[in-house]
Amino acid sequence: MMYNLLKGKRGIIFGALDENSIAWKTAERVYEEGGVFVLSNAPAAMRMGTIDQLAQKTGSQVIPADATSVNDIENLVDQAIIILGGRIDFVLHSIGMSVNVRKENHYTNQNYDYTEKGWNVSAVSFHKVMQVLYKKDAMNEWGSIVALSYMAAQRVFPDYNDMADNKAYLESIARSFGYFFGRDKKVRVNTISQSPTATKAGQGVKGFGGFIAFAEKMSPLGNASALDCANYTVSMFSDLTRKVTLQNLLHDGGFSNMGVSQEVMEMFE
Repeated sequence: MMYNLLKGKRGIIFGALDENSIAWKTAERVYEEGGVFVLSNAPAAMRMGTIDQLAQKTGSQVIPADATSVNDIENLVDQAIIILGGRIDFVLHSIGMSVNVRKENHYTNQNYDYTEKGWNVSAVSFHKVMQVLYKKDAMNEWGSIVALSYMAAQRVFPDYNDMADNKAYLESIARSFGYFFGRDKKVRVNTISQSPTATKAGQGVKGFGGFIAFAEKMSPLGNASALDCANYTVSMFSDLTRKVTLQNLLHDGGFSNMGVSQEVMEMFE
């Protein structure tokens, strides 16, 4: 169901890779709600995905940018303002990567060069994006910036590896930078802590199928899908949530408040 919640709003969506990704679903929903945007991802990631199909479907332009490069982000923001015809109303940061996970390095046996690279891509890039937007005064008042997180930032999920640390840092950046963005620019900054979702990045985590099955049995409403998250993100981009900022918003079917469910207990009885 469409309500034109984002009619006339302009934005940037980072991280759309393929049709399973949350950023992809969000772009589709933003388009349906009347928003216009540019799409961006790192050149290497774009070669692995099908972002051009999404651009064609939504009438959007793709601007390659490495989110760890301030120069790339500056170019992206400048081009986006020209292409979209004005300052930005919404930004989605849906970027995460752990080389240690890819290389199957255990959390207790990290390659710290890999650790630093994953930290830079997954978390520090969010600071870089916001710093460029802030310095360029590129956001409209009452704009909305959202990054995607996971509750391994607060609780132990052993196989999530150093991505848990990256997400904790990401959430801290959202709060710290969000204060200045709110005070100085009237822009809100939040993270959404999403259920485990079968994206390309998520499936790279060891035992991810077990993650999803366990969370489904624990959550009274079941896991939130990528489309569910896209809908929630649209609400965060809309004017309906103008006073929500500095929050880590738990979007997980109730998983985060559960101790144990009857379904899980039955597995052990």
